[in-house]
Amino acid sequence: MNKILVINGPNLNMLGERETEIYGKKTLNQIKEDCEVFSQKINYEIEFFQSNSESEIIECLQGMENKYVGLIINAAALTHTSISIHDSLKIVGCKKIEIHISNPYSRENFRNKSFVSPVVDGIISGLGHSVYITAIFAIKQILEQANE
Repeated sequence: MNKILVINGPNLNMLGERETEIYGKKTLNQIKEDCEVFSQKINYEIEFFQSNSESEIIECLQGMENKYVGLIINAAALTHTSISIHDSLKIVGCKKIEIHISNPYSRENFRNKSFVSPVVDGIISGLGHSVYITAIFAIKQILEQANE
């Protein structure tokens, strides 16, 4: 079965509690459950990882090896600050999609710069929790097109 890793950065463990007007009321666990249901329908397996620690995210990226066909990353605030995550993403060989629940470009100016964007295959943002499912589907489509 095809496996996709979903990495979630700082404060995403607080989804459903913090800034619900921006991030909605679903928890990260509820989003994970939605992704698992969707992934099973398309014959994919999903694995979620969340950390508030930049070093743990980097170690997770470095440990991916050839276990996954795709990576979905919501680096949260580290998107705008972490050159280390940028460098780690460069060594990941599978298809990569950056996601954001909100639209970073409609928020504070400092959110307009992403160190993740230059090293991923695509970006999905501003669609609420559906960015996760959309990214799973996008990886499936990218892989199918590559095999045509």
